[in-house]
Amino acid sequence: MKACVFGLGEAGALFGSDLAVAGVEVTGFDPRPVATPGGVTRFDDPRAAVVGADLVLALTAQDDALGALAQALDRIPDSALYADLSTSAPAVKRTLAGTCAGRHLAFVDVALMSPVPGKGLRTPALTSGDGADRYVSLLAPLGAPVSAVGPEPGEAATRKLLRSVMMKGLAALVIEAMRAAEQVDRAEWLWGNLVEEITGADETLLRRLVEGTGPHAVRRLHEMEACQSLLESIGVEPTMTRSTVASLAGIPTMGVPDLPR
Repeated sequence: MKACVFGLGEAGALFGSDLAVAGVEVTGFDPRPVATPGGVTRFDDPRAAVVGADLVLALTAQDDALGALAQALDRIPDSALYADLSTSAPAVKRTLAGTCAGRHLAFVDVALMSPVPGKGLRTPALTSGDGADRYVSLLAPLGAPVSAVGPEPGEAATRKLLRSVMMKGLAALVIEAMRAAEQVDRAEWLWGNLVEEITGADETLLRRLVEGTGPHAVRRLHEMEACQSLLESIGVEPTMTRSTVASLAGIPTMGVPDLPR
């Protein structure tokens, strides 16, 4: 197999070097002055990089996803599989799939489901699109933990982004709480308390957080209004806390989602 990697930043470099170690012939392109990963033959022209490729992997930012495909679209072999690994909106994935279809190229939307550093090619991933099963058949034998979730481009991206609402929101909440704790010299205590809560979390806790919000929305709203006042009084911008206040204020009207049993 011959693979071409568009984007040789942190993730692209790890994917490229891991593919090379696995015995894949790897070419790469990146317009930025980043280091060339070991085992990757780098080209200054993306159209030259894709010549003879069986698989083209684009590991770019969302803003660069459409341009990454367009830059060498006329030179990608008809038999190649184009894989977009950017964290992009489902609509972007569908646009990419449509462009590939116009060239009769197979397309796969790849959603990386955990950070790439430390895992590289072995980063858990979901795939969708008409090339989803083919991507799995190419990379699973190389040790990549990938699962196809359907033929619709954007389905893998949708699942990742739904998860990110909570995971990235949780990070923002912890950051805001720790900023406030630093201001009142309680950072060590709060960090220990949060670690204890998170490491002991299970489904029971998640259900209690969601299902308990309905009957206790008013009490929790008052508590979070007090949190907002605290943060404002110590000079910490309550961005996430203010949003929680607004969310709780809407619970009596919107309710809470039904959780799977």
